[in-house]
Amino acid sequence: MQDLAVTPPLFKETVFDDPSVRDLSRVGVIDIGSNSVRLVVFDGAARSPAYFFNEKIMCGLGVGLSLHGRLNPRGRTRAIAAIERFKQLALSMGIQELTAVATAAVRTASDGQDFCQEVMEKTGQFIAVISGEEEAKLSAQGVLTGWPGAYGLVCDLGGTSLELAEISNGKVGTCASYELGPLKLMDIDKKKERLEYINSQLSHVSKSFFPQNNRLFLVGGSWRALARIDMERRDHPLRVLHEYRMEKKSIKELKYFINDHGLENIAQQCSISANRIMFIPYAIEVLEKLSSVFKCKDIAISSYGIREGMLYEKMPQMLKDRDPLIEACQFAEAKDSRVPGAGKALFNFVKPLFSNGKESQTRLIQAACYLHDVSWRAHPDYRHEACFDYITRANLGGLKHSERVFLGLALLFRYKNSHSRTSFDPLLRLLSSNKIKDAEILGKAMRLGVNLWVTSTNSEAYLKYAKKKNKLSLKVGELEKKRLGEVSRIRLDSLAKSLKAEVEISDV
Repeated sequence: MQDLAVTPPLFKETVFDDPSVRDLSRVGVIDIGSNSVRLVVFDGAARSPAYFFNEKIMCGLGVGLSLHGRLNPRGRTRAIAAIERFKQLALSMGIQELTAVATAAVRTASDGQDFCQEVMEKTGQFIAVISGEEEAKLSAQGVLTGWPGAYGLVCDLGGTSLELAEISNGKVGTCASYELGPLKLMDIDKKKERLEYINSQLSHVSKSFFPQNNRLFLVGGSWRALARIDMERRDHPLRVLHEYRMEKKSIKELKYFINDHGLENIAQQCSISANRIMFIPYAIEVLEKLSSVFKCKDIAISSYGIREGMLYEKMPQMLKDRDPLIEACQFAEAKDSRVPGAGKALFNFVKPLFSNGKESQTRLIQAACYLHDVSWRAHPDYRHEACFDYITRANLGGLKHSERVFLGLALLFRYKNSHSRTSFDPLLRLLSSNKIKDAEILGKAMRLGVNLWVTSTNSEAYLKYAKKKNKLSLKVGELEKKRLGEVSRIRLDSLAKSLKAEVEISDV
């Protein structure tokens, strides 16, 4: 029989056996939750893993668990069938071994160990059953995968449990688990009794944690569905769930919105499944109490959770210390650009225009330069749109919604002199007028650098900008002077016009 008391390593140590690794070979994870069973295969940049494959089956293993103490029989059958299929899919992708983890439903059910044994016998797949504290820790590490140095409280709402974990300065602190998942709460019929139960679980929980009057990070499908409804309520122009921000007052406004429209209509409007929409009222009740207890400044949605946290745990420190945004953009450049490595030279060319910028702006400029050529295969008439679409919808961590739009707009200006007559204007309301102007300047500077074929750090083409004197200088060496043509001068003049500066061209 499988011993649930022994949790083996979640991944082989060889996942990141080379400390200098930049790419990640395909790694597969089966996440067996109280509500869903999911296969995720990671690939791409090692510090910013992308979803090569992602599929879930809503099995409902935890349905009725609080009443009967056993896994749902129908859910159990569906889960085993899903795992068997996932194993075959993985083999087709060249993955010989999957890592499977089970959370609250399996660890608390009286037949959890029997379920794991049946899976082993029928599929050959070992399941690691993790504790509530370990689940909380992995979820927090998942958040750190996308938010290096983040601080606040990670709240992972599963089907039958709620995991909480502190994060600060890139480290995970106190972790705890509570029986507060929607499948647990929906078995308490009367709302008054249900709220009393939530209060009894969470009223004193703040004593176990440092004061978290900053940010709640929400992990889990029910939270993501809640965010999708809030996007609909606000008519938010960018429907990317990861790093979507909500205010504390949004919770009360969400309740009114749901009461006015009804869950059934909202499910259709927001494309939320029937299995998920029924959890929403319970998720709101838990979130109300969490925000009250921890007096959060704001709320952030994380698409990263225990699966990403499992990878993060195996990363060497030097890999954790890298910026996931920059790593992902460098990976994209190496894979898709015409001249891999040119992004670094282009960054050196444009950064004098932003010499007084903050670090948060500098990393966006750097990211834009790495991504400036990844859409070159698109039709010339639509490259500007392809660039904007790529970045605003890309699977990237470490980006606020406003930063996504800034990057997209800068890349649009890399190929087109104006953003007028595009379908993206509604998204620009996420940016201030100053940020729109900065994106225009960055895009036009990249457009000029590409025309001069600034692809090497040895290039002798330099920009110099004296803001107080309203003077833009382009200094060129002998080779770059030969590349300086009519189109270059037009692009230089366009950049100068955006800066409201006079132009000067001189020798190095």
